[in-house]
Amino acid sequence: MNWSQLRTVLWLRWRLTWNQWCRRGGGLSAVLTILAVAVGFVIALGGCVAGTIAGAVGLSKAPPQVMLLVWDVIIFVFLFLWMLGVLAEIQRSETIDLGRLLHLPVSLKWIFVVNYLASHLTLSLIVFLPGALGLCAGLLWGRGWVMIPMIPLVLGFVFMITAWTYCLRGWLVALMVNKRRRRSILMGVTLAAILLGQFPNLYFNVILRQDRLRADQSQPDNQTSGQKTSSEHGGLSAEFLKAHRYVPPLWVANGAMRLAEGNAGPAVWESMALLVIGAAGLARAYRSTIRFYQGQEQENPAQKPVREKAVHIRGKSLLERRVPGVPEEAAALALACFRSLTRAPEVKMSLITNLIVLVFVPAAILSRGSPAPGGSATPFLATAAVAFTFFGLLQLMFNQFGFDRDGFRALVLLPVERRHTLLAKNLSLVPIAFGMGVALLAILNALVDLPLLVFLPACLQLVATFLLLSIAGNFLSIMVPYRISAGSLKPTKAAGKTTLLIFFSHLLFPVAMVPIFIPPTLGWLSDSLQLWPATIVNAGLSLLLAALVGFIYWLSLGSLGDLLQRREKEILQVVSHEVE
Repeated sequence: MNWSQLRTVLWLRWRLTWNQWCRRGGGLSAVLTILAVAVGFVIALGGCVAGTIAGAVGLSKAPPQVMLLVWDVIIFVFLFLWMLGVLAEIQRSETIDLGRLLHLPVSLKWIFVVNYLASHLTLSLIVFLPGALGLCAGLLWGRGWVMIPMIPLVLGFVFMITAWTYCLRGWLVALMVNKRRRRSILMGVTLAAILLGQFPNLYFNVILRQDRLRADQSQPDNQTSGQKTSSEHGGLSAEFLKAHRYVPPLWVANGAMRLAEGNAGPAVWESMALLVIGAAGLARAYRSTIRFYQGQEQENPAQKPVREKAVHIRGKSLLERRVPGVPEEAAALALACFRSLTRAPEVKMSLITNLIVLVFVPAAILSRGSPAPGGSATPFLATAAVAFTFFGLLQLMFNQFGFDRDGFRALVLLPVERRHTLLAKNLSLVPIAFGMGVALLAILNALVDLPLLVFLPACLQLVATFLLLSIAGNFLSIMVPYRISAGSLKPTKAAGKTTLLIFFSHLLFPVAMVPIFIPPTLGWLSDSLQLWPATIVNAGLSLLLAALVGFIYWLSLGSLGDLLQRREKEILQVVSHEVE
């Protein structure tokens, strides 16, 4: 491809992007786009300046071992944020669609490079790269020219991570063509991100704690020899330093430490190795991308036909089950929506925060052996656990139709009252919300030993919070719907007004949690004034709050159902139309 062809393709892509964000989205979208670019530039410039000052004033005077630990922390934070970005969008992110250029007599290599560069223009890279380069400049200023290999070392690390990330995305897309493997891949990457984020917690609170206990129980002579070996490495274990020589993501920290010691050889060789590894990943990504668009990744060998066996259905099917006290059409629709939620990988990805809390936070508390606070703070802890339960459910409750996408047509065509449709949507979230809420309260009970008159009011507050957020979620789902891309949590490009309303709706979540903190607060005041016991006041007000919110919820179904019927065509156009 010559320069004129590449310039024409880039101009076309720029024109399409401009029309999409500025003309079709309106003036507000153009203002938000310009504001986002300005904020990104300020963040990059501020990170560069802050990194330069920190490197010249603070880190340049630190010992080599401290420099290694500082770079380890920086690299780990970047990798964690980078993994979250990959987790949120496990799909190809291409500025220019290669599939539309295969029939043209042009080379695709430069287009592939443009897509590679554009796909990694993320917030984590905007924050990390200028800050890291500024830190390198500060070290160069403070320690002299011996630190100059840090610049190619950092660039090589970024090149290696971005190249293999792009290759990983292409490989995952090729695998997820088979929808049966899609959910397993998404949950595998999600689990890897959780383990990566909790590795420092497990290392410092479990592994090192056990090592300290074994060291305290050892003989005095062994302790003396261990202190001598530790002092030779500045308090760092030999295994820890050895890992920095063989694990590529740790080469930046190892190179910084060796440069601070006056040895430039490891940093130079590690820079060259990172560039070679990144080039191999980029070449692999290009080959897999071309094969994917040419259809070679989807070729499967012919299989012998398998005889169909008679299927014997035992028991009732899903849609034959009944929910007590719920109209039959609403119960059937609720069960169908619940089955759809349990099969959607986006739902599992949105509950990652709750999974981290349910698994790793109690493990960290128990590993430290420190008891959680109790006494008068116990009702507030239970209420806070109830509020945190819904933190990962906001996107599901405030955008109930966005995950349906084309399936929303079935809801429009169903001969069901629209208030029953809203009721079914809310009921489909009951097992998820109440399951996580009760599990979190049970874990809190194991840590704090909640009294019965604290546990039961917390369950009532759980009911009140769910109904309160269901009212707000029904209204926002009708008024501000937006389509969620399949396999990710990324919304399809929406208008600026919609984006602004989404932001403010999530920002007002703490305000919606104020009512459930009223019972424990009034209970604490009553107990402080020696009027009534705090548990009795908390339990009575929680019951009253649950009944009041339940009555308001039942009254809201009719009016919100009528509103849904008036706006269902607009919702259908938004959630079923995929913007490219």
